Amino acid sequence: MKIAISREVKTAVLVLLSIGMLIWGYTFLNGKNIFSSSRTFFVEYDNVEGLSTASSVTINGMVVGKVHHISLKDQGKLLVELMMTENVDVPKSSKAIIYSPGFIGGKQIALEINYKDPELAQSGDYLQAGSLTGLIDGLGEKVDPIAKKLDSVLYNVNILVQTINKTLDPAAQKNLQDALAQLNATMTNANAITGKFDRIVSSNETKINNIVSDFNTTSKNLSAFSNDLDKIQLQKLQDILNKFDSAASNLDNMMTDINSGKGNLGKLMKEEQLYQNLEDATKELNQLLEDVKLNPRRYINISVFGKKAAPYEEPVKP
Repeated sequence: MKIAISREVKTAVLVLLSIGMLIWGYTFLNGKNIFSSSRTFFVEYDNVEGLSTASSVTINGMVVGKVHHISLKDQGKLLVELMMTENVDVPKSSKAIIYSPGFIGGKQIALEINYKDPELAQSGDYLQAGSLTGLIDGLGEKVDPIAKKLDSVLYNVNILVQTINKTLDPAAQKNLQDALAQLNATMTNANAITGKFDRIVSSNETKINNIVSDFNTTSKNLSAFSNDLDKIQLQKLQDILNKFDSAASNLDNMMTDINSGKGNLGKLMKEEQLYQNLEDATKELNQLLEDVKLNPRRYINISVFGKKAAPYEEPVKP
């Protein structure tokens, strides 16, 4: 039995299929596949600049999902909905890091998996947020202060050029040209003097070498003479030290003999009887000298007429 399908039914089915394909394509481009059951994770960010719907979600560079939706919450927080297109295990403590994959294109989200966490995230859970400065962002941060400094330098250069233009009037320019001409003449003379000096050195190179050789020989002789002089001085110093050591030894021996009672000094210091005799003799000598002063006629008798001298009387001891 043949079923007849009218043209209107065919047209309606074709329209419905087209609408279905259009809806599927739209949702797929937005990161959602209506024909597959996928998990959804949420992440809160302070800034998602460069991130857009349908941006890729990767693990170690492999695309495992898409950014499905971005919405603004209270206090400026941004809620990003991640739809996983691959059946991979995502621990609950994993981080969703926004990064720039290259120079061209927007930003993506990389899942930093914590494999030590045994607890897996379920659909609807929140993941930790993170961000990574890309190459372009880093260059922008570095180039911005450099550009400001370059702008300041160019401004100062412009002011300097304007000041120079105002300062260099025709008279100043003429003076500057004269100064440059004189400097050129001075350099020419200096080059000529240098050339003459080079010729003098070249023509007297043998004599200069002989002078240098003689100077080296004289230096060696002076060095040898200095060494010999040092040796002589050291020898004299050694002789003086030896004599001083010998004198010290003799003095030490003499003091040892004196302390042991040897010799006159030793006996004088050690024998009390000798000391006492010397002291008595000294006293008697002093008494004799005193008596001579008091009674000189007892010892010196000058007789003009032959008168006899008075007999000697011993002085009374006090």
